[in-house]
Amino acid sequence: MNTYRAFAFGGVFCCSFAVMVGCSSSELVDVWSDSSFQPPSLNRMLIISVAKNAVQRRIWEDAFSVELEKHDVAATPSYRLFPDSVPDTNQVIHIVRSESFDGVLITRWLPSETKTQYLQGYVTKEEDMRYDRRTERFVTYYRDLEHAGHLDSQKVDIRGIDVWATKNDGQLVWSATSKTPEPNSVQEVRPEIVKLVMSELTHQGIIASER
Repeated sequence: MNTYRAFAFGGVFCCSFAVMVGCSSSELVDVWSDSSFQPPSLNRMLIISVAKNAVQRRIWEDAFSVELEKHDVAATPSYRLFPDSVPDTNQVIHIVRSESFDGVLITRWLPSETKTQYLQGYVTKEEDMRYDRRTERFVTYYRDLEHAGHLDSQKVDIRGIDVWATKNDGQLVWSATSKTPEPNSVQEVRPEIVKLVMSELTHQGIIASER
């Protein structure tokens, strides 16, 4: 039971967060999987997005649920069972047992970071055209234009994703962190992250291949 409670606390109460958005490609880092996990793959999962914003919570839970359905996983967004707020520890334990979920996917927002790098200066040639009164024609001139080096900073949004198997009072079977630089588009980033996660879970045999 203590292990089971660790699963709930570790996932549900990890961090509060907003929605992840972005324009650049996302990547998964710090990917870990439990090598002791053995088939059968998970096929009935509860999806929890730990978000203060109710709409964004629903959007993320739906996104993972829809994609999991393609892998023959009966996925249930937690907002359908707990519409008013993200379920707490005891509620998660109770619903997992009563609904016979064999897995739980939890996504949560982590503090963003700022990546700073020095961009080397460079020189370009600029073309200019002037009228030469002596020759009575236009003449093209070229000059070097120097671009000074400078520090460039970009915000990187970070999200943690964990997958738990509920057997044996709860077992963390997969975990990763997604990073998205210069975020500004929810529509681009959400499916990108979901696809990355599905690919990893399929590769590890945690869920079945897409049908």
